[in-house]
Amino acid sequence: MFLEEAGLVAQSYAGAPRRAANQQDDEASAPNGEEPDMAVLAIVQSQLDDDQAQDVVTIDLEGKSDVADAMIIASGRSQRHVASIADKMMRALKEAGYGQVSVEGMPACDWVLVDAGDVIVHLFRPEVRQFYNLERIWAPELFEEVAQSNPFAPKIDALEVAEGEE
Repeated sequence: MFLEEAGLVAQSYAGAPRRAANQQDDEASAPNGEEPDMAVLAIVQSQLDDDQAQDVVTIDLEGKSDVADAMIIASGRSQRHVASIADKMMRALKEAGYGQVSVEGMPACDWVLVDAGDVIVHLFRPEVRQFYNLERIWAPELFEEVAQSNPFAPKIDALEVAEGEE
């Protein structure tokens, strides 16, 4: 309804409304009748396990972002391993009825992003993953416990110091 009001639904030649490129049918997004995010999430996690992805972290994005419901971050051992994981994941999602998924970064395979609609998957080489450290950005709560148990952690937060100077 909102898409039609905003003019984002194109008209076919016969005058019947067509769905916009970014609008999905409920049946198309969940071919098995499951909730869309849970079905895709299960397929992605299973495929990552089958392909021996390393250090798999699943982050719930509910309340953090409207773009997706979950983000999965995983590492491959090499560029070839990252490319293989991404390729097999695309095939598994297509075979499960989710159609073509968007993929970025395949030529270099240092960081490959697979956009499966409700689930976004980041596949990294270990060095690149450590450099970008997406887990700290999207799930800082995972690191609070580690920081509190670390005797070398700073005692004062830099943001608290900056707010105190104002």
